[in-house]
Amino acid sequence: MTQSILNHPLISQRYFFPSRVNLTDPFWVDGDGAKLACYYHRPFPNAKTVVHFHGNGEVVGDYLSDFVPAVEQLGYNCFLAEYRGYGMSTGIPALETMLNDAARIITATGQPPEQLILLGRSVGSIYAIHAASRFPNIAGLIIESGIADPLERLLLRITPQELGVTFDHLQKAVEHTLNHQTKLARYKGATLVMHTRHDGLVDVTHAKRLYAWANQPKTLQIFEHGNHNSILFANYQAYFQTIQKFIATL
Repeated sequence: MTQSILNHPLISQRYFFPSRVNLTDPFWVDGDGAKLACYYHRPFPNAKTVVHFHGNGEVVGDYLSDFVPAVEQLGYNCFLAEYRGYGMSTGIPALETMLNDAARIITATGQPPEQLILLGRSVGSIYAIHAASRFPNIAGLIIESGIADPLERLLLRITPQELGVTFDHLQKAVEHTLNHQTKLARYKGATLVMHTRHDGLVDVTHAKRLYAWANQPKTLQIFEHGNHNSILFANYQAYFQTIQKFIATL
């Protein structure tokens, strides 16, 4: 029953904003009933790989011209995870099913968890945090503009009544499947939480809660410039310096 609630078509329609963008050379990952059109470039065989889960309304292609070169300039490989229904991927977005997709993506890198750094931005934090809980030996977890309470976000777009359940029922479903405090407690590696103080979509209190829940060693970086959608480019140099400093400690 829990799965049917979080995979409800109304959640798929109202919570996710997929767009279709082609990739020249996608790295295909088999999901459960879907093929995920990811991106993978590994120019440094002995270096760690940053696995990036993008935000809502974004696609892998948005990160090819700026993010990938910046990560590779730091000396790391880059894997851009795509969601079902986004980019060139088949299927339709489904909140809970996509958790399993995240685990499949980690396996598809072909790298031991100790060689991976997960970066989840906005809605991507849901999937990065889940993957870190499933693979607690992941070298590092970066949460950017992340979501502490997925239920809070869902209730902005949909009511329990529209799903045919009570508030308590929906709350228990989210608690069972999307409890970020519990998941972060399972993860044993280092965590970096980045947010902008002026995020008007996912306010900075989410970052503070995520940081409080994470195990040590952990770092909280609050940027003074930019908002939810401009955090990277408004803080470009500091953004990647923060990531570089974090990865250097792993």
